[in-house]
Amino acid sequence: MARKLYPIGIQTFEEIRKLDNLYIDKTEYIYRMTHTDGKYFFLSRPRRFGKSLLVSTFQSYFEGKKELFEGLAIEKLEKEWNEYPVLHFDLSKGKHMEKAQLEEYLGYLLEDYEQKYGIENHRNGNNNRFNDLIEVVYRKTGKQVVVLIDEYDAPLLDVAHEKEKLDELRNTMRNFYSPLKGNESMLRFVFLTGITKFSQLSIFSELNNITNVSMDEPYAGICGITKEELLTQMSDDIDALAEHLELSREETIQELKDHYDGYHFTWPSPDVYNPYSLLNCFAKQKMDSFWFGSGTPTFLIEKMREFHVLPSQLGKVRAKAASFDAATERMTSLTPLLYQSGYLTIKDYEKKIDVYTLDFPNKEIEVGLFDSLLPGYLGSEIDTGRVVVADISTYINNGEMDEALQLLADFLETIPYCDNTHYEGHWQQTLYIMFALLTNYDILVEQHTAKGRIDITMETADTIYVMELKFNKSAEEALAQIEAKHYVDAFKMSGKKMVKIGLNFSVKDEVNSLEWKIES
Repeated sequence: MARKLYPIGIQTFEEIRKLDNLYIDKTEYIYRMTHTDGKYFFLSRPRRFGKSLLVSTFQSYFEGKKELFEGLAIEKLEKEWNEYPVLHFDLSKGKHMEKAQLEEYLGYLLEDYEQKYGIENHRNGNNNRFNDLIEVVYRKTGKQVVVLIDEYDAPLLDVAHEKEKLDELRNTMRNFYSPLKGNESMLRFVFLTGITKFSQLSIFSELNNITNVSMDEPYAGICGITKEELLTQMSDDIDALAEHLELSREETIQELKDHYDGYHFTWPSPDVYNPYSLLNCFAKQKMDSFWFGSGTPTFLIEKMREFHVLPSQLGKVRAKAASFDAATERMTSLTPLLYQSGYLTIKDYEKKIDVYTLDFPNKEIEVGLFDSLLPGYLGSEIDTGRVVVADISTYINNGEMDEALQLLADFLETIPYCDNTHYEGHWQQTLYIMFALLTNYDILVEQHTAKGRIDITMETADTIYVMELKFNKSAEEALAQIEAKHYVDAFKMSGKKMVKIGLNFSVKDEVNSLEWKIES
């Protein structure tokens, strides 16, 4: 039997159902949220995670299009199928705009509904127009209004690192959203999605009754594809991919898990796969960086500079929920942005002390992020650098560390000298990024031991490499420090082979130089 087509690039529920495309059933969540306490809800999820499709599903449900839900979970749950007027605003196109452009764009969104409901003359100000629209729709239909706002924060993300511009656009959006509070009696349901979490006071004025379900356990699987959904609703797809890749079903599932799984938006949580990457993987019959390749984290890199975050500081963060689920404009670290954007996710939770552990979700994210940072360290030699990283991986896999370091040394000589290469920390971060791209290994920087901190530790399946870095000294001196401080003692119980590596970087006649000494 031919498989159903994947709805890649299709975010409209009605179109997916009419075309009989693959649809992962999320309608139980729809019913649950629309039949619970409250009427204002907010959900934060990373980009391309199914938020727009979820909003579209809400729209079809509230428009009473029962026929579209045949065979889905909600068909057995919903008995009434009441129809409501729906105002659906998609703000995803409101990016890269100045204040005047944004005001015009919001007015354009309102105009479509004003024409639909016969509003010929409108007041000045988008907030007044939105307020009047709700009142007219309520009066003309005799029914409460449903308001759905997709990507509510899209106009703000690109200026998140520009305080003055952010404040200006945020005030514009706050003004636009203000009618949602005063017209509560006329509203049946309000649902907003976005990537980041701006504080209610800064965006929604006095609208203090929004229920944020982003970290609520009952909604942990509302977006994305859970492990259970993958194994049941996409079982045939797994088998087809396994056959194409010439892997067993079990091996294929493990590869899919390593590349695209690992998201948790609360704890405990089901394993959640990136839906965009997963569907593209099945469609193209190969493992690749689909999600990361669909957008560049420019704003993230700008924020890294602002908060002086080094690449080695990006993973394995322990934090309270209030720290990483914090409002965007109140961030005191990069962690909230990393988490809300999908570059970090919840990996563990210590209930007694209420502390979460955050880390990269999977290989796709870790490799993609470090690859995007590589140009800042390798400059114009970035393309060659990526090939060098791949070749280094081959050498290390074969246990040929001396050859790997020789290749690295030859490559570093080709990188143009600049002022920021003239200190040890630069080389530590360069090595960390390059080794981090070797995804089969665990990389640690400044690992604490009883006698000090190891510059870089790299653990493979059978070997632990302990590396000490020096600048303008000697490889022998670096190796001596490993011996003197007994760094390898920290790994005595691992059962793995221990390899000590002393590295010395220097700049001679404006040429980057690397020497090393290896001892097993």
